[in-house]
Formats: sequence, C-alpha cells, structure tokens
Amino acid sequence: MKLKVTSTAIASFLLTGLAAAQAWKPAPVTLTTTWGAKVTPDNAWREYPRPQFVRERWLNLNGMWSYAITSKTAPTPVKFDGQMLVPYPVESSLSGVGKVLQPDQRLWQKRQFNVPSDWKGERILLHFGAVDYECMLWINGAVAGAHTGGFDAFSFDITPFLKDGANDLLLAVTDPSDTGEQPRGKQQLKPQGIWYTPVSGIWQTVWMEPVPAALHIAELRLTPDVDAGGLRVAALVNEGTADDTYAVRLSASAAGKPVASVTMRVNREGFIPIANTRLWSPSDPFLYDLKAELVRVKNPWPKEAENRNERPARFGAQERELYAKAAIEGNALDVVTSYFGMRKVTLGPGKVAGQPAILLNGKPLFQHGPLDQGWWPESLHTPPSDEAMKWEISWLRQAGFNMLRKHIKVEPARYYYHCDRLGMLVWQDMPSGFNQSLRNQRPDAGEPIRLSTSREQHELELRRMLGRLHNAPSIVVWVIHNEGWGQYESKALAQWVKAIDGSRLVNADSGWLDMNVGDLFDIHTYQPEPLQPEPKADRAIVLGEYGGVGWPVADHLWNPAMRNWGYQTYQNQAEYLSALRKKVQALVPMKDKLGASAAVYTQTSDVEGEVNGLLTYDRKFVKVDPALLREMNAPLTGEK
Repeated sequence: MKLKVTSTAIASFLLTGLAAAQAWKPAPVTLTTTWGAKVTPDNAWREYPRPQFVRERWLNLNGMWSYAITSKTAPTPVKFDGQMLVPYPVESSLSGVGKVLQPDQRLWQKRQFNVPSDWKGERILLHFGAVDYECMLWINGAVAGAHTGGFDAFSFDITPFLKDGANDLLLAVTDPSDTGEQPRGKQQLKPQGIWYTPVSGIWQTVWMEPVPAALHIAELRLTPDVDAGGLRVAALVNEGTADDTYAVRLSASAAGKPVASVTMRVNREGFIPIANTRLWSPSDPFLYDLKAELVRVKNPWPKEAENRNERPARFGAQERELYAKAAIEGNALDVVTSYFGMRKVTLGPGKVAGQPAILLNGKPLFQHGPLDQGWWPESLHTPPSDEAMKWEISWLRQAGFNMLRKHIKVEPARYYYHCDRLGMLVWQDMPSGFNQSLRNQRPDAGEPIRLSTSREQHELELRRMLGRLHNAPSIVVWVIHNEGWGQYESKALAQWVKAIDGSRLVNADSGWLDMNVGDLFDIHTYQPEPLQPEPKADRAIVLGEYGGVGWPVADHLWNPAMRNWGYQTYQNQAEYLSALRKKVQALVPMKDKLGASAAVYTQTSDVEGEVNGLLTYDRKFVKVDPALLREMNAPLTGEK
C-alpha cells in the first residue's frame, strides 16, 4: 500500500526555512546513529504523522521553537533560554538542549505560525503526537486547552483563538518523572540498570489541519471480522447530531481496484463485506485501502417515522438498510483515507493436546521476537527519523523474527504503520507507572492497593492507548502489567480490556506475580538455559522475556565508565553467539513438546548501560548476522 499525502507546500516551506535559519546544534552525546547524524531543522520528522487517518491538507510545525526552563511556580517567562528542535525531548541531544527537567521545574516551548490563507472559513485543529507529561496550551495569550498523559496523541480546536497574520503558540509542561505514579515506562531521574534517561515535553510531531466548519469525520474504528467476511467500521463525527441527512460513504479497495462500498449514518457502526478475503499475516502483510467521505443524503426515514411508535428501529439492521439505499446529494464534505488488514487472533487447539495455542487466522503460529525498548542515544523516546524506525523493523524481519513486544512504551503512529506494512506482529505493553514502595515481588501473595487517583489516571491512559491503536492489524496482544511494576486488579483490568477489544488477546501479567487471568500464562526466565512454563489448560503458555545475552562492544558504549551489563555477559563474539544459539534452540522442544506459543528475546538493541542487545545502542555494530538469526528462527516461526 502506498500512502499519498500532500501538504500546504508554500506555508510549510516558509516555516521550515525560518526554523533552519535559527542556530542549532545537537547537545553533546557519546553515541549517535547514522540517522541522527543526518537530522537538521529542515528535515526533522516531515512525514505525515497519522497514516490511518489521512487528510490531504496539513501543516507541519516541527522545527525550531523557543524554550525556557523555570521554577514550577514562576510566571510565564519574558525572556527565553534559547532555541530547541521539536519534536525531540528537552533531555535529548537532538533537541539541542540536553537538560533533564526536574519535577519542581516547568518547561516552556514557544513558536509562531501563520494559518494558510486557503484555510479561511474552516475550523483549525492543532495536533500533538505526544507530550510528556502534563501541559497547558495558550494561543495568542488565551488558554486553548490542557492535557495530561505522556504517550497519547491529542488535539485542540484553536479556531476561536486565531488572528490574521502571525499567531503565538505557547506550551507549558511539567513532568514528575519517577517521583509520581503516572504511566512513564522506564524513565528515571537517576538512570541505572534497566532504568533510562527521562523524557519531557514535546516528543512527537506537532501539526495543524483544516476541517469543515460544521461537522467533520473525527474517528474511524476498524475491526476485521474474518468469520463474517468483512470489516466492521464505526464512523464518528466530532459531535452528536440529530440531522438524519448526514452519512458516511465507505469505499474499500485492493491494489487500486474497488472491492466494496457502503453508506451508513454518522455515529454508527457499519459493515463492509470483503469478498475473497486476503488475510493479513507476517508472511503476507496485505493491506486494503479505505476511503471515508462525509456526505449528505436524502433523508431515508419514512414520513411515518415522525410518529415514534411507528418508526423503524435505530442503531441496527433496519437503519443500516435504509442508509445503504439512500441517495447521496452533492459533493463530499470531508474526506479521510485509511487502510486495514483482515486477520483473526484467537486461542484454540494447538499441536499439543490439551494445551491451548495462539492462533492467527485459525492456525497456530509460534511468535518469536525481541523485547523492543524503543530508545535512541541521541533522541531517547523519539526515533531520530522515520527511516530509522523503518530500518530497525525491517532488520528484525530480515532476521526471521515475526513479532516484537513493544516494551512499556507507545510509539508514534507511523511505527505501527511500518509494522503493518512489513508483517511484524506486535505485543503492545501499557506503559507502567508505580510507587517503588508498592512494587510487587515474585513470591508475594497478592497485589498492592493503589490510590483511586492513581488508578483513574492509569485506566484513562490505558483506555486511550486501546482507542488510539485499535486500527493497527499488527497489534495482536495487549500487555497490561509487567513484573509487578504498578500491578493491581489484574482480573478486573483483564476482563475490562477484553470487553473493550475482543479482537485481540490479553496478557494480564507478564512475568512475576501471575493472577491466573487473561489469555496467556507468561514467565520471565533469564537463566543460561530458559526455564519451561507450566502447562495450562485454559491459557496459552509463553516466555514473555528470556535471553539477555550481553556483549559490551568497545567504541559503542553509552558510558564506558559505568557498569555495562547483560543477564549473562561475554567479551567476544564467539562466546556471545554460542550462548545466544543455546537459548534460542531451547525454545524448539518447548514449542513442539509443551505447546508453547511465543517467546520474547531481550532485546533489540543495547540501551544506555544494558548491553544485551542484538545491535549496539548506536545501531552501527550488528552483533549477530541477520542471516544467522533467520536460520536460528526457522524451526520456530517456519520462515526460511
């Protein structure tokens, strides 16, 4: 599938040209990737940021912004400290700042922008891919919105605050890092061991787009239903409407050829039948294209429907039939393009009697892939570029891995787009957040009790993650808790997530304290030869983490003076490869004789003081040839 996007070229060129004129250089850093070395204010994340919900007109606001770091209690600064490159976090080298934001400080980020003249009369939406952690937005001195949550995309309608000419955008950010209980993943103010440099402020693309002044398409929720032979689509506009003449026309195509089309009322779920369905899988990651058009139709409700006792039933088959036959009047009011993959993820009989297995499209498929932290030496949470993300996922596929576990981090939307295109299955973790004094241990008899406010924020961000990433066919498992890091109410959360999204499996507790809930029984084993999971009659058995073979490679270390460690550490390639092969080969009898369904190898790359990656942290040294890894993987995944 090809993603075709155009932008408001003249305005974007003027803005980026102005930004490039500002003085900028990366902050000092010990390691850089080849992609990070190519970053400039002119090319920093210029790709369209939302591949599954595309409009043609948009304006990228990445580039040079003014910044200041003040006390948390200080007023809005009159003078700023300098310039920084957005969308890289303030702690990163590529931001040009390289300073850690403390919990008692506030980061201010500011820039000016002009609204393209051909957007006049439309509503203007300002989008943030992610800001860590709590922020407030001013447009031209007026409060335009606020957001709390470090991993989810959010938007503001800034139309009422705009003026002709230059507009001022000011964002104020605070971040408690590991002094709070909010979802934060592996961020820690004093990085050590498995905990890394914190991230604050804008760390994904900032951009604007125009939408119709009245209604516009706000969300498409796409759920493949292989058994029914089609795609379930919830098409939602930005507000509820009693006007029955608003509808959405959905058109699916494959390789440019029409497949099916249906018209449905707005704010409803419809169904697009897909004949001769081509299923999505790692070996054939086929994607269908989808166009959604907001249209007006001749009111399909019969006149007698004005009598409530005589009208056909809404929200069901009768209503869908009426709108499917409704006559469309005029041109489309709003157009969004997307894509989808048809696949089915379930538990079912595997090759070992009595042991359920993970099934993809009705067949057992052993899933093997790395624990993927998603950290980069010069840019931390923000990949240095789209090309860097794509290269790494492609490298893992070349190495014969068919899955990765995205470890307690949510990536930019384009990351999942590349996984969808390349056939990389994803286990998506919920980023953890917890108070260190309430951390579970393996032998504990139960789960800690968390404050209601802490639970509420965690569940809010969990619900956002489920919603924002719902449409990605590559995501096949939701991981709720990891190793007791903020673990609580596993049974309730597992049931809740499954009720929200029954199209995927739920891993309630990855490692440590198993509460006997969810679809998977998940152990973590870093012994030189991996331990075997116990058989389970009601859940698939998996190794949610294993491996950890370390090899510190000189000239590719984040800090040679610190403890550079792996779960077992070797000093040369021969010993490293021998230990790696031993661990991977131990999975084969687990798959064939026990009926194990998956294993997650720690990890894709070295990260700061961890040297148990298949790649060094700068991705410049490959510790094991991908062809050799593919050979090791073949008995597990079946990919030659």
